[in-house]
Amino acid sequence: MPALLSPAKTSNADHHKVVIVGAGAAGIATASSLISRDPSLDIALIDPADVHYYQPGWTMVGAGVFKSTSTARTMASTIPRGVRWIKGRVEGFDPQAQLVILEDGRAVSYEQLVVCPGLKLDWSAIEGLSETLGRNGVTSNYRYDLAPYTWSLVQNLKQGRALFTQPPMPIKCAGAPQKALYLSCDHWLRNGQLGDVKASFFNAGAVLFGVADYVPALMAYIDKYGVDLNYSHRLVAVDGPNKRATFIRTLPDGSSERRTEAFDMLHVVPPQVAPDFIRNSPLVDAAGWVDVDPHTLRHRSFGNIHALGDVANTTNAKTAAAARKQAPVVANNVLVALGRLGTLAQYDGYGSCPLTVERGKIVLAEFTYGGKVAPSFPRWLLDGRQATRLAWLLKARVLPPLYWQGMLKGREWLARPQPLVVEGTR
Repeated sequence: MPALLSPAKTSNADHHKVVIVGAGAAGIATASSLISRDPSLDIALIDPADVHYYQPGWTMVGAGVFKSTSTARTMASTIPRGVRWIKGRVEGFDPQAQLVILEDGRAVSYEQLVVCPGLKLDWSAIEGLSETLGRNGVTSNYRYDLAPYTWSLVQNLKQGRALFTQPPMPIKCAGAPQKALYLSCDHWLRNGQLGDVKASFFNAGAVLFGVADYVPALMAYIDKYGVDLNYSHRLVAVDGPNKRATFIRTLPDGSSERRTEAFDMLHVVPPQVAPDFIRNSPLVDAAGWVDVDPHTLRHRSFGNIHALGDVANTTNAKTAAAARKQAPVVANNVLVALGRLGTLAQYDGYGSCPLTVERGKIVLAEFTYGGKVAPSFPRWLLDGRQATRLAWLLKARVLPPLYWQGMLKGREWLARPQPLVVEGTR
């Protein structure tokens, strides 16, 4: 954290009733949910970006289904009317003084603070990766500019080895590494190339997916595509020019060994951590994530701070679907803290992962805390444990407009917050 501000700078701090750090999905949705409840509320959003991205669409870009431009809009166009946009980078926090400190030395004071800047993709944690991304057959759907390269590689690869990696948890959208694998394999299968192209999946974890109910359907596609499935393998180095990927494999006895694999195409998902200004702040737990109550999303130490989205230390899946459910809860609870509402709301850990197992079919995983399956639709209509066409239509046709015109506009379709249930009152 930077040195404490001088009294002069503190007295000149830009003040707002509610300050939101981060104008991604979580931040915009929270601002809109607040404004929809109280249009008079004084809110400021702090974010340096010029562009707002619909990141769940990048997997579809990497499969040639969406155009990359459909997943991007100007930040100015997404900021809710009545909310002030402070275009700047956050340097640190002084929660005792109720200040957010910007990189250029400015300070912004608040009564209530909402922290949701997302997470950091740690490309540099893998030796040699940054130097070869976007060339030498090395790509990632986790970057807007690289998702089209993924599709180009898939189309042009007629034979050889395609490696897909998944780092240790937590990561945003834990199913996304598999989505790239399945959609690529589906293309090669449809074009009669899957025998000549051999796909391998290197997962740092010990299971294919964290909620067991969905694993059988996913394993059916692993078998269908003849995927070489490897657990406990963590990518640690990439030699792009020589097309070699090095993994650390953790053995059952706890020891480890290095393993180097040749590739013609490599789809990488990097390790992910909280942003530096978060990890170096007084807001975090021992692992570096913002420390909140998992149900109210209020900070455990600072009662006028809430956090949501990827940066929070909640155990839910880090997905846009989770942020869609969290934003109304935070909006409600901020207004309770301001004395403008009377009943706290709770978040149940809901997350959703539409696993695109082939072009035209999806396994729709929906679950709450503890991996409890939580379908939004009756099973007779859409059984998320099976690959269905209806789930694909939901992902491809319904969710993008729901994001832009629903979630970001404060329209809480299927996301109305529920009152907090206190233990012992059930």
